[in-house]
Amino acid sequence: MATSNDELIGRRDVNDIEAIMSISTEEGDEMVRTVQDNAPAIFTWDYEKGRRPALNKLYEKAKHSQWNGETDLPWETAVDPMQLVELQRMQFGITPEERAARVVGTPYEKWGDKEFDQMALESNNWMLSQFMHGEQGALICTAKIVETVPWIDAKYYAATQVMDEARHVEVFAKYLDTKLNDHYPLNAHLGMLLDDIIEDSRWDMTYLGMQIMVEGLALAAFGFMHQMTTEPLLKKLLRYVMSDEARHVAFGVLSLQEYYRELTSAELLERQEFAFEAALRMRDRFLQQEVWERMGLNPRDVLPLLIDNPNRLLFQQMLFTKIVPNCKKLGLLDANDGWLRKRFQELGVIDFEHLTDTSDEYQAFALGEAELSESTAT
Repeated sequence: MATSNDELIGRRDVNDIEAIMSISTEEGDEMVRTVQDNAPAIFTWDYEKGRRPALNKLYEKAKHSQWNGETDLPWETAVDPMQLVELQRMQFGITPEERAARVVGTPYEKWGDKEFDQMALESNNWMLSQFMHGEQGALICTAKIVETVPWIDAKYYAATQVMDEARHVEVFAKYLDTKLNDHYPLNAHLGMLLDDIIEDSRWDMTYLGMQIMVEGLALAAFGFMHQMTTEPLLKKLLRYVMSDEARHVAFGVLSLQEYYRELTSAELLERQEFAFEAALRMRDRFLQQEVWERMGLNPRDVLPLLIDNPNRLLFQQMLFTKIVPNCKKLGLLDANDGWLRKRFQELGVIDFEHLTDTSDEYQAFALGEAELSESTAT
């Protein structure tokens, strides 16, 4: 029997503001977060390389595509933070007149350009901070995959991803510290998801939670930000990170596609429920409770407006452009009478099922020979 929303996420209504707000980020000086990892480490004595050709191809591609975050990005670029905020401004309107018309009767009705600009800066810093924290989550989870996956080809590839994720944490941290001079703590919803992924003892749940859900959402978000930003350093940073992330998501799809063919309906239902819970936690984190608190507003007054904001709704839906087709490729949408399909319909993202899955498109994100030559030359 499928688990109810109450049991999965602690609320019946996915848009229950009070329930969402009950999960809040605690700011403090603690620099270490401890999570119990319950998974066994698995050795394999089958060292035959290439038994799984698609994974071996990914491994060879990863070896060829390494870049150096310290030397291959133009860190000397002067960054004007106001170049970064157009995406955040859009949720309230592009022009002052459009913003004024939209905020009548809202908590930000008396805001002027100064407050809207500050909100946009805070929102941008918050988003890049969560990307940084998520990349560290991926670093931990991929190291766990090296330990727990039973196939040597998957261990080889996962080891390259550990290096990738360390590089991603490095470049996002450096950008925040040297170009924006501020960052936010780990969002509580994202933290709970990372805890769930790490604590689960089943190796495929690490794949599903991190490679398919978290990395899939990140790939879509990076692509959207890359398209929107005019800041050259961030644009190049995102381009390089996306080239890695597409391989990472493809790694998850290729590995789980084989494994999920052997699972029972009951086992698949557990994976469907996990994917839905992860989707909601990632959606809820983008409500940015911490930003509104820093801006002196009560998030309980703001969040109902954000959930109904058409621009924000479109942005949140676009974040699932990679997740939905990948779940379809894994057979998760339609197993158990379409349980996950119905949940994605509820979230308004099911139309993305017809997009190309990442196992078929990851090479389109790869760095070109000119980019790799430039990277090698530096």
